[in-house]
Amino acid sequence: MRKLSMDELNRLSVDDFRQARKNPVVILLDDVRSAHNVGSAFRTADAFLAEKIYLCGITGTPPNREITKTALGADESVKWKYAADSVEAVKQVRAEGYKIVVIEQTSGSVPLQKLQLSPNSKYCFVFGNEVFGVKEEIVTMADTCVEIPQFGTKHSLNVSVSIGIVMWQCAMVLNLY
Repeated sequence: MRKLSMDELNRLSVDDFRQARKNPVVILLDDVRSAHNVGSAFRTADAFLAEKIYLCGITGTPPNREITKTALGADESVKWKYAADSVEAVKQVRAEGYKIVVIEQTSGSVPLQKLQLSPNSKYCFVFGNEVFGVKEEIVTMADTCVEIPQFGTKHSLNVSVSIGIVMWQCAMVLNLY
């Protein structure tokens, strides 16, 4: 066994990525304060061919040195849009036909492994602030709330880790590969 070279990985160029058919998912970041987490969200969106990222509220936007450092160029390939008000952004995304899936621990949240997704639907996955999570008003707007089961002493995962886990599960459930 040996590591594959970059050429052997057969990754898309930025231009090819922009032209590629995207998966029916968008990521919405609600007041994510760390530019490193935002950059990581871009890389994950790139990896799973997400349509777009919505950067809302205090969430940083490109061009930003820390976002670019973590995104490793995915901030150039993935479409993004800034919205000052995350609640209004959720309303807009819903009006475009997306089901709203909030990643948050709530009284009615579904464990991630039990999330039911339809290949005929579009989904907006909402991830919240590193300390306060997703705004309560957005939680009440959700079609469903999902939580990632955990077994240790901490009550949550880093938002960038959560994005990766959720996008992987989404890809598996929808058979995107």
